[in-house]
Amino acid sequence: MARIPTRVLLVCAAVGVATGIIGGVAGLLTPVVLATVPFAYGLLLGSHVLPGIIAQEVLRRPLVALISHLVAALVASAFNPAWAGRFFGTALLFGAIQEGVAALTRYRAWGPWRFFISGGVIGVLVAVVVFFAAHLSTLALWAQIAYLILSVLGPVAWTAVALGIGVSLRRAGVARR
Repeated sequence: MARIPTRVLLVCAAVGVATGIIGGVAGLLTPVVLATVPFAYGLLLGSHVLPGIIAQEVLRRPLVALISHLVAALVASAFNPAWAGRFFGTALLFGAIQEGVAALTRYRAWGPWRFFISGGVIGVLVAVVVFFAAHLSTLALWAQIAYLILSVLGPVAWTAVALGIGVSLRRAGVARR
């Protein structure tokens, strides 16, 4: 296995820390959202796509999504240690999906479409799994529909935010050798 340069690890760590803070805040908001507007949970959960998308856009290398996600999970766990397992599980799942989509293109296609595919896959997966796990079928029909729409579109919208951040970081010279 090829070594990962220190520069790459440092960028992944910086991205992971910054997005881990966002993930930690999202984790703190989760009980409030589930108690008041449960149909909006997918939008909140979608924020966890940030580390991998930003890292891949900036560095365009294998494994950077997974590394950034794991650092973000570690930081988010400081906000709510009881949810560390959830943070790491989400990090592994989302990071693996993002790495998998990149691997399908042999890490050569870096157009926005590729990032939106991974965001869409994550959105559909989140929508289905959380719908059944959280028994959202007990909600009114309009809330179920709103949940499904927000759960699929949430990660896609957060992907757009992450791409904007990643492009700005590239322009600022973060990816230069």
